[in-house]
Amino acid sequence: MVALTAYGSGDLLCEQAAAVGARYAGLVDGSKADCERGGIRLAAGPECLIEAATHPDAAIVLNAVVGAAGLQATLAALRAGKRVALANKETLVMAGELVLAAAEDGGGEIVPVDSEHSAVLQCLSGARRGDLRRLILTASGGPFREWTAEQLRDATVDEALRHPTWDMGPKITVDSATLANKALEVIEAHHLFGLGYDAIEVVVHPQSIVHAFAEFVDGSVLAQVGFPTMELPILYALTHPERMPDPGARWFDPVAAGPLTFETLRRGDFPAFRLGVEAGAAGGTAPTVYNASNEVAVDAFLEGRISFGMIGEMIETVLQSHDVQPAGDLETVLAADSWAREQGEALCYSR
Repeated sequence: MVALTAYGSGDLLCEQAAAVGARYAGLVDGSKADCERGGIRLAAGPECLIEAATHPDAAIVLNAVVGAAGLQATLAALRAGKRVALANKETLVMAGELVLAAAEDGGGEIVPVDSEHSAVLQCLSGARRGDLRRLILTASGGPFREWTAEQLRDATVDEALRHPTWDMGPKITVDSATLANKALEVIEAHHLFGLGYDAIEVVVHPQSIVHAFAEFVDGSVLAQVGFPTMELPILYALTHPERMPDPGARWFDPVAAGPLTFETLRRGDFPAFRLGVEAGAAGGTAPTVYNASNEVAVDAFLEGRISFGMIGEMIETVLQSHDVQPAGDLETVLAADSWAREQGEALCYSR
């Protein structure tokens, strides 16, 4: 381990950096703590993400930053020729074309960490370019899979954070409850695997055992299966295309997995999903605005300023008022991101 960063908890970061032998540690929110322990200097401020991502001794950058804050570190790492193990899906959602261009220009590589995209990558092992015809990503359905539209409007924060199969941070967990997270993954898959939006489908799979299906041009379908854990996708992103033995991994037992079921995703009841896919298909700055307005809406919901049902309404209002522009440079993307956040905040305070 060369470098390690975190948003806050400086003392804990120093302890972790010392434990893994990191030579660089960075704290985005430098006001939280300042320390030097075990010879490790704690850098402070948002720029530490880029410093860590471009560290000359780092070959692989695992980007697990939540939200738009991870974009510039991803771009910098790819331009520096690093492999980016990407868990920050917002990077590709906001600026997919810029990210792919940065990888090509700098010689960097993107390897997905999301379980669904890792599954697709594994299914494509040995396939030729052009063999892939269609992707089917799976969604657990979140805590509200069986809720009616009327029930969803007044869902509480506590209820939204009770994800049935995955243990994640609050933002991603709420995104899973609205199914915005799955829309972000559809956009990410579009950029990673070069398929049009009409060739990327989503089905609800409550057991979260099958992570994705890949259908090829000859009609063959491959699926990657496993009990819900992020250990495998992270390990595979670090070792791809090789596999490293993991003696601690749980052996797969089809009987223990139980019956596997699949359901149609109810787009009408989860507008955040529909709006995200539509924004992705529109292209340009639309996905950036979708992502930013969703982040603002989720924060407002977690803070009790808006109801669960208003998340989709806010996203739709901001998107409808946005004049989509080509996302040809970082300045345009960041301007769209800032504009959408301002619009979203204004809607929160007007309610």
